[in-house]
Parts: sequence; C-alpha cells; structure tokens
Amino acid sequence: MTRAAADGGVVAIGIDVGGTNIRVGLVDETGAILDHERGPTPKDADARIAAIVELAISVRDRNALTDAPIGVGAAGLVDLDGVVRYAPNLDWRDAPVRAQLAVALGVDVRVENDAAAAAWGEYRAGAAQHVDSGALMLTIGTGVGGGLVMDGRLIRGGTGLGGEFGHLIVNEGGARCPCGNRGCLEAMASGTAIGRLAREALAAEDSEPDSMLRRLDQVTGTAVTAAAQRGDALAGRVLTEAGCWLGVGIASLVNSLDPAVIVVGGGALSAGPLLLDPAVEAYHARVIARDYRAVPPVLRARLGDDAGLIGAALLACGTDVTRT
Repeated sequence: MTRAAADGGVVAIGIDVGGTNIRVGLVDETGAILDHERGPTPKDADARIAAIVELAISVRDRNALTDAPIGVGAAGLVDLDGVVRYAPNLDWRDAPVRAQLAVALGVDVRVENDAAAAAWGEYRAGAAQHVDSGALMLTIGTGVGGGLVMDGRLIRGGTGLGGEFGHLIVNEGGARCPCGNRGCLEAMASGTAIGRLAREALAAEDSEPDSMLRRLDQVTGTAVTAAAQRGDALAGRVLTEAGCWLGVGIASLVNSLDPAVIVVGGGALSAGPLLLDPAVEAYHARVIARDYRAVPPVLRARLGDDAGLIGAALLACGTDVTRT
C-alpha cells in the first residue's frame, strides 16, 4: 500500500522534467507537496533517465515508500503509451520513457506532456478546480503549451499528441516557429516571441531613442517585461502586440472547443495586465456570439511552477485519459 497523507488520502510522486532542472515531489490527493527534490537535467538521454530515477528513489526511500504511483510531465510530444515522440529541448526522439522508468523503479509510471499535466493540476487543485464542464489551459513561457480537461477527463486526442495549442496558427504570414510553420501562437506570443518582437521593433523604429531596451546587451522577454513595468513605451507596445496575438489564439480555441474557463500560466505571466489585458480585449472582440452566450473567463493559474509536478502526480493515481 502507498503511504497515506494526513487526511488518509493516497500520495503519489510527481516528476517535472524541464530543459534545465528535474523536479520531484511527493504529492497528496489534495495537491499539497509533502516532500521534494530537484537536480540539473543532464543533456544525455541515458544520464537523464538515471537522474530521474535517482531523485525519485531519494524521495521514495526518505518517506518509506516502495510502491507509490509515479507520474512524469515532460516537454514534448508524448503518446498514450508514454513514449516521448519528440522533445526538442530534451533531445528525446521516440524514447520509451515510461517503459524505461517502470523497469528502473519497479512500479508503473505515467508519462504526459508537461503542459497537459499542468492543466490537470490546475483542474484538480488550482484555478479551474472542479470545472468539469471544460477547462482549457495555456502555459506561456519560452514556448506555449496547453492542455484541455472536459467532463473530468484529460483530452489527449487519438494517439496522445493533442493539446499542442502553441502550434495553432494565428498569423499565416507571421514569424517562423521552431516547429517549422509560420505564425503559430508560440511564434507570436511566447516569452521568446516577446524578445524577438522587441528586437524587431528596435531595428525598425527611429522613435523611442531613450528606450531602456536600447541599452541592453540582450533583449529577452524577461527584459521587455521589466522595462514595460517601469513605463518604457516601446516595451509596452511589444507586450500589447503579443497580448493581442494571445487573445486571437484564445478566441480560436474557445470558438472551437467551448471550454467553461481558460487558465493562463507560465513565466510570461509576470507581465500581468500588460499582457493579459490586451489578450482579453482581443479575445472578446473575436469570440463568436458574444452577445448570446456566457463568454468563458480568462483566469490566472494558481499553482505556478508546481502545476506540472502536481498534475503528473495526480494523474498517476489512476485517472483515465480519453482518446477523443
């Protein structure tokens, strides 16, 4: 039997595998993190599996657990069998991560896309808690990820590769996305896109000679946000543009999927209303039949960086994922 939480509930181990760090947490059924470990993410695939196993065993042994369910969230395309088909930042290609970890850890392991796991975390323990009629999440960071919960189930598509909302094309003639297409939501509204939009604006504009961005060696999304929060006009315009594209994406998703709420999280949300206000305005202008429906609200995520870890652990407890 797995160890029980203080209220008698089941606990599970959640693992978030990012490009920089691996984070492991012992999570109870309410989403509370009871214990945690972290370590750097090795570049080599075999070393990465070994590091995940070592961290998971550390948490498991410290808490006298031998058969706690284990869930993993990884940034990439993950099929329903737990094979990471493609993870650009982790160098996994058709990697049988679930099978490898199950053998090494001696228990069944669930592997999901990290943003889908985060969506489940926000549904079970965060901003969309108990919104069974439909919760859609977008994570806005270096890239754009997403996840969808409908009727209390995580929707992953026919093979598990669904939910890639960052690759919804919002501007066919827009910038090249890392996926190879042009004008994806990720290419127009991610933290990376915000940095690129600012660099393009600096190169194209003779106005705003005193913009603090002109004095920086590196113009990143984080730097743009910091400048905008200090009143820099050029940086503010860039966040408004990115926010508008985000709103176009949200409207397209709402028009297609009809969720009850949209949850937005990720590092780019440090921009707050400078990004979200133009996003909501653009979304409301484009959602169909807005005068004849309850327009789904846009909510800020509550679980922060822990959403994926918590969601992976809660998924490992046995919740079904629908293929449709």
